Amino acid sequence: MFEIDEQLKKIKRIHFIGIGGSGMCPLAEILLNWGYEITGSDNNPGDNIDKLRSLGVKITMGQKSENIEGAEMIIYTAALLKDNPELVAAKTSGIPTYERSKLFGAISRMYPNCIGVCGTHGKTTVTSMLSQILIMAEKDPTAVIGGKLPLIDSHGRAGKSETMVCEACEFVDTFLDLSPDVAIILNIDEDHLDYFKTLDNIIKSFHKFSLLTSSAIIYNGDDANTIKAVGDVDKKKITFGFSESNDYYPANITYNRGSFGEFDVMHSGEKEAHLKLNIPGKHNILNALAAYAGAINAGCTPEECVIGAEAFKGAGRRFEILGEYNGITIADDYAHHPNELEAILSAVKKMGYNTVWAVFQPFTYSRTSILLDDFARVLQIPDKCVMTEIMGSREVNTYNIYTKDLADKIPGSVWFNTFDEIADYVTANAKKGDIIITLGCGDIYKAAKIMIEKLRKR
Repeated sequence: MFEIDEQLKKIKRIHFIGIGGSGMCPLAEILLNWGYEITGSDNNPGDNIDKLRSLGVKITMGQKSENIEGAEMIIYTAALLKDNPELVAAKTSGIPTYERSKLFGAISRMYPNCIGVCGTHGKTTVTSMLSQILIMAEKDPTAVIGGKLPLIDSHGRAGKSETMVCEACEFVDTFLDLSPDVAIILNIDEDHLDYFKTLDNIIKSFHKFSLLTSSAIIYNGDDANTIKAVGDVDKKKITFGFSESNDYYPANITYNRGSFGEFDVMHSGEKEAHLKLNIPGKHNILNALAAYAGAINAGCTPEECVIGAEAFKGAGRRFEILGEYNGITIADDYAHHPNELEAILSAVKKMGYNTVWAVFQPFTYSRTSILLDDFARVLQIPDKCVMTEIMGSREVNTYNIYTKDLADKIPGSVWFNTFDEIADYVTANAKKGDIIITLGCGDIYKAAKIMIEKLRKR
């Protein structure tokens, strides 16, 4: 038995350090639903903080040692720096203190059918779509999602069934703390190289994750790295992909409104369903197949899969249309890796807007430095590229890398230090019929909100 599993049986009051994070918020919501008393702290205000406060959670802004008083267990996010005063106090307090992934693992073990969705790209979209299919099919799943699912207006929910759908992130191997019954592996690509160092090490981690499954592995049968990761794992295997050699693949693909896929879902060579997506891009055809296969494996009918998948219009911060103001569309997307940027920007370019404005916030010095040329290539896809300075997050800039280094490689691009400067520049130059899309996994969505306010005041 895991230590934290036993501790959870004995305590009632749990304190979260960094409670507003997308990975922390849904766990807090689930535990709150189970009757635990939850408190938390964070350095940054945001929607998650507002949501938890509305549910009665006491949250302190600013991380100080006195915040942990009264806690019987402390959970902290991996994004904290080691000298964070609240974290230091927690680790010296004698109160059981665990990194978020340990709690996540304990929660996953409480469900006999835990479905872990992993992969370098697409995790949030597939976890969200699969959750929506299961919820609309009245399967009542528990869900932990990296983005907000509009259907439930939350990053997670506590269901009453034995099924849990969760986003399993490979960052610093946190997904190895989970106990999935089913793994959905979308793809394996070079990312988080500050931790993994090599692609081979990333593949090895996904191999370890696939070994943790007790029931089945649903994976991208077209992705060489994924095939390598699951190769010798002796579990039930289900494949999806574009090629006809997969268990699930699309046929007769067409695109509506330039980028929204419509296709027949083929299963073992036979047409099983027809799907008309409301999320754009070729990459989302694969994501939809993964969610469809996962839902079928969880007991849904093809009809239920179609109803849920077609009703799905994206998760929060995944090509989320925030509105149209003075004829200018504002959207927001979490894309922060070159392949993700390429997928969404290529899709948006086909939608018929006059000018595509990409407002990008580079995230972490290591990723920006290591993938600099790839970022420079894909950020030439939009008509206009505007950038912020790099958001370092947990890192110190030992790479001596700055946004100017990226901008120098992108003809016509500009960059600014503040969101207000960006909003002033973009709203002064964007015209009716344009789309402005903010991009990045940091807090760039705040720039979108500032732009909306400026356009509203015109």
